[in-house]
Amino acid sequence: MKKAASYALGCKVNQYESEAIAELFAEKGYEIVGIDEAADVYVINTCTVTNFGDKKSRQLIRKVKRQNENAVVAVVGCYAQTAPKEIMEIEGVNLVIGTKDRGQIVEMVEKYNPEDGVENHVSDIMKERVFEPLSIQRLANRTRAYLKIQDGCSQYCAYCIIPFARGPIRSREPKDVLDEVKRLVKNGFQEVVLTGIHVASYGKDRQDTSLLEILRQVHEVEGIRRIRFSSIEPNAVTEEFAKTMAELPKVCQHFHLSLQSGCDKTLKEMNRKYDTEKYRQAAVLLRKYLREVALTTDIIVGFPGETEEDFQESYDFAKEIGFAKIHVFPYSPKKGTPAAERKDQLPNSVKTERSHKLIALSDEMSAAFLGQYIGKTTEVLYEKQVVEGIYEGHTSNYIKVHAKSPKDVSNQIVLTKITHTEGEIAFGEAVF
Repeated sequence: MKKAASYALGCKVNQYESEAIAELFAEKGYEIVGIDEAADVYVINTCTVTNFGDKKSRQLIRKVKRQNENAVVAVVGCYAQTAPKEIMEIEGVNLVIGTKDRGQIVEMVEKYNPEDGVENHVSDIMKERVFEPLSIQRLANRTRAYLKIQDGCSQYCAYCIIPFARGPIRSREPKDVLDEVKRLVKNGFQEVVLTGIHVASYGKDRQDTSLLEILRQVHEVEGIRRIRFSSIEPNAVTEEFAKTMAELPKVCQHFHLSLQSGCDKTLKEMNRKYDTEKYRQAAVLLRKYLREVALTTDIIVGFPGETEEDFQESYDFAKEIGFAKIHVFPYSPKKGTPAAERKDQLPNSVKTERSHKLIALSDEMSAAFLGQYIGKTTEVLYEKQVVEGIYEGHTSNYIKVHAKSPKDVSNQIVLTKITHTEGEIAFGEAVF
């Protein structure tokens, strides 16, 4: 039996796609192995969000070829899509595929003849208008499943290459989404995370659905207990949206609400499609309808031209909103984007200093958020046992909990009393 390894760098969408690709090989009789093992085929799903992502992709390509110099190495994903010629020059690459036609990958691999050299199957993603039907049929019995419902992005933020890597927005057929949710239930999953490159755009390219409509339909599937989003933007949060979230009890009270900067000047230069007032309104609406909502976010520090005053404005805005956690990213120039061409790049020392300040604020806010739950009882969906008698899970608003339980509570929602917190973890005891 031939062996295949499928590995994703980068985001949850890539991870979902790599799992789907592994399944395609399994259906054709391949044994699926880990990326560190000897295999006949290696599929590397690349990330290109940063230049560092490109570097990691190149390193992994070279590594797998050393494991088996006769293996067929297929490079797919965002880096392959945006720089196919660059990928073709890496020693050891056999096939370059990009972000479409992954459904034909097994046939491409099996038809490949080493004497033909490197084959380039990358096509113009900007002309693509149909969601590629990659899906997962067989799933290991876990607790939380990611479900890709959308691809592409039409936002064109000044620092981001992804619209050129993924093309315009394409939404998955509602029936396909619901069929996969039902498969997840059969496989024992209790929680589903709706994910995509720009989830808030779901349905905007179609006449028959919308993000709220697909959410209502997923909510009706019997057996699914929790629904999350990977990330949304403030423009998606209208009064109707927030009210609908409150009316659907399976929707988790946690939203990763993308910010990137709390300074209006910087937001405009980033080509973000909202300002701080719009963001503030979104936070107010979610808190109005969802009593225990946790808001997390991403913030970029050291964007070209960001002055000390701009950073302070961003810092103060983040403090005002009061996040449960901030994911802090020092700005990294990405070749091919307008921001990378700017002459007012900041030194790494400035980015590092500002990152440390914002991370300290995040830690402070995170501790305050968790502290509210000491002495309270809340529902936790447990995922696994970490040590004997101690189980790890998450609340609806995504607090990580480690709790004592006299019996196995894996993949169960159990009332839990929170006794204390340490760092980003709440500790407690299951209540029966």
